[in-house]
Amino acid sequence: MQALSRRQFIQTASVCAAALPFAGIAHADPLGLPIGCQTWPVREKIAKDFPGTLKELAGAGFRCIELCSPAGYADSGFGGLQKMSGAELRKVINDAGLTCVSSHFSMEELRKDQAARIAWAKELGLTQMLVASLGGPRNPTADDVKKAADEYNRMGEQAAAAGITQGLHNEGFECSTVDGKRTYDMLFALLDPKYVKFQFQVSTIEQGFDAAEYFNKYPGRFISMHVQGWSAPQKKIVAVGQGTLDWKRIFTAAKTGGIQNYFVEMELPLMQASVPYLHRLQV
Repeated sequence: MQALSRRQFIQTASVCAAALPFAGIAHADPLGLPIGCQTWPVREKIAKDFPGTLKELAGAGFRCIELCSPAGYADSGFGGLQKMSGAELRKVINDAGLTCVSSHFSMEELRKDQAARIAWAKELGLTQMLVASLGGPRNPTADDVKKAADEYNRMGEQAAAAGITQGLHNEGFECSTVDGKRTYDMLFALLDPKYVKFQFQVSTIEQGFDAAEYFNKYPGRFISMHVQGWSAPQKKIVAVGQGTLDWKRIFTAAKTGGIQNYFVEMELPLMQASVPYLHRLQV
């Protein structure tokens, strides 16, 4: 099956029923971490009403969000947020009852002026700066992978000097292969663990990337994950807890991997429907 990018994959995910009521349920919340969500799936809502969208997410039971940089994702619904300073943006988020310590950035904006992006991140209160992909070629050579890793190590070193963790998601380039070896695994060998952590995209199970296996294989190398439910028979994304993934296994392994936070990332109804299950999940 041809690999889909994270965004293509999530955009084509089917919509399920609205979330079940969770009032009154004793909240376990896996790993004792607040349930978070990525804002990419609600980018169109954010473009129209940022405060209202945040309140809707908080009302669904989310307690933290992962943002997409207004500068790097200006054409994807986040551009309007550029009119606010980092401090102003932080206040709007906090006023909705949410926190935000992580955001995705584009490689292009970091290449252009990483220092400015770090300054904005610090003002917003971020401790984690992620990129979705290093953006290398679809069919890379070993040299391509090394070149991409060298560049990101330098970025990671600059972020670390400012007290921020630079992280790498896995989609596209990272899911490619070089002479039969996964580019993703090559990057674990090439990226300096002092400067770069990893964020795992659970839905890459479709391409054979098993979250628990990677968390156990590379202990302490991860910082977060994007959470999607997956139905193997239907080969589609479903709400967390409704598919075939063993979430106890995944979250147990996440302890070994070093996961500090996680963000549900699907169409909004699927995200909402995932909250009650996560509230009950004890790990």
